[in-house]
Amino acid sequence: MNNILKELDIDYLLVNSTNKYLVEYPMLSENARYTLTGFSGSTGDALITEDNIYLFVDGRYHIQADMEAKEGVTVIKLQINESQDEEIRKLISKDKILGIVSKKVSQKRLEGFDGYKIKLLDTDPINDFSEAHNSVPDKAFEPKDINIEPTFVSNLEEVSYLTGLRDFSKDCSSKIWSKLFIDKNKRILFSDDKACDDFLSNFEEELVVDKGSISAHDYALIKNPVYKPSKIAKMKSVKTSDELEAYRQAFERTDKAVMAIREFIESNENLSEYDISTQLKKEFLKYGAKSLSFNSIVAINQNSALAHYAKNAKNVFLKDGDLVLIDCGAYYESGLATDITRVFVKGAPNDLQKKVYTTVLKSFLNCFNSDFVSGHEYDTLAHKLLDNAIKGFKFNHGLGHGIGINVHEAPPNLSQNQIARTPIEDGMCFTIEPGLYNPEHFGIRLENSCYKLDGKIHSFVKMGYEDKLINYEMLIPQELEWLKNFNILK
Repeated sequence: MNNILKELDIDYLLVNSTNKYLVEYPMLSENARYTLTGFSGSTGDALITEDNIYLFVDGRYHIQADMEAKEGVTVIKLQINESQDEEIRKLISKDKILGIVSKKVSQKRLEGFDGYKIKLLDTDPINDFSEAHNSVPDKAFEPKDINIEPTFVSNLEEVSYLTGLRDFSKDCSSKIWSKLFIDKNKRILFSDDKACDDFLSNFEEELVVDKGSISAHDYALIKNPVYKPSKIAKMKSVKTSDELEAYRQAFERTDKAVMAIREFIESNENLSEYDISTQLKKEFLKYGAKSLSFNSIVAINQNSALAHYAKNAKNVFLKDGDLVLIDCGAYYESGLATDITRVFVKGAPNDLQKKVYTTVLKSFLNCFNSDFVSGHEYDTLAHKLLDNAIKGFKFNHGLGHGIGINVHEAPPNLSQNQIARTPIEDGMCFTIEPGLYNPEHFGIRLENSCYKLDGKIHSFVKMGYEDKLINYEMLIPQELEWLKNFNILK
């Protein structure tokens, strides 16, 4: 790695997990951090220094990073509320040069390194692969009627939202791969980099941009940028009645696919994680899915303690008494991502499995039936109920996230992050997914995708809970009453 630093005349190199569109889930072939470190998680970047390679991961990925990271990579395990870039700044010196790929970093993030010597790179020295996206998108909804000042939109979900278009040509995505100029009179879609660069370079008027989603490369081309946080993100988060209805129909089919995989597990022996994940995809397609909304997680026993386990191994088999966690979702015609997590046990569960399952279920029931304003408050309640509830088991991620064109959307957000202090409004859609994890035993997460309407939380997910995994003696009368509103699977 020293050779790369010398060739570029830099002292450090930030290696991003994003592609040029700054999307959360790029193909691994576009993910330079994966190429460098071998870590396949959705978030977390790497830093190359003169004598080390550092990989930064949050609580969801601590165990997975240890398992996947190549030899010579030092894993920096971030705790809740710890900032990746703050940790990076601790490792670099202000009098030395940090190389950053201009197309793979947002302008806002770049400005977080003000005071440091930065060299912007036009190409990625680790992985410059960038696939062209030339498919013809489908129309899912009518274009949004919006009266707006001249604005450049580079967030793909926002472009897809404003145009009503979807592209199902790539796995685990419904976004159209274009950037957008929009004002009150016209819209111009750009899928060609040169055409976009030329337009930005020659636009003479003030142009509104969101520094959190525009790349440093695009921002540098604009003559008169005006920074305003995106109003489109808030608009997109509040679903219309048509979007809510489309979501209800999508989750009806998602429930059927998950119920079918439960029956598949119950009626077959010697199934591997890979067998289950393969059958699950078949079930989704059977019920009309265009694609998965993310690569399904099928995790048996200790693997279920990895919140975002991704291997779906061919050599890990489900035996009698074993627990399997399944986190999955799909895209249908609307291009809105579904998301659900359920846990099953082959045969009879043991007492510890029932205790942890019921504890997580209690947390879900209490959060679902609470009347808070912000996601921050819901997350605080979940941690109050789960932290130190069972020795050795930890709740090490946020309670939930918004859902929409992308499976992770913000706002809303249910965590301790600042964005989670945004009020949850009618029409917002989000997950509630408490969990407890112990790498020596297993992990249990129960996730329902929900929405708020008429001031109350409702569940899109109708898939029930496992009767044999519930210790009813642990539930107080109010929780037993709440549980009556959900199906119990015998």
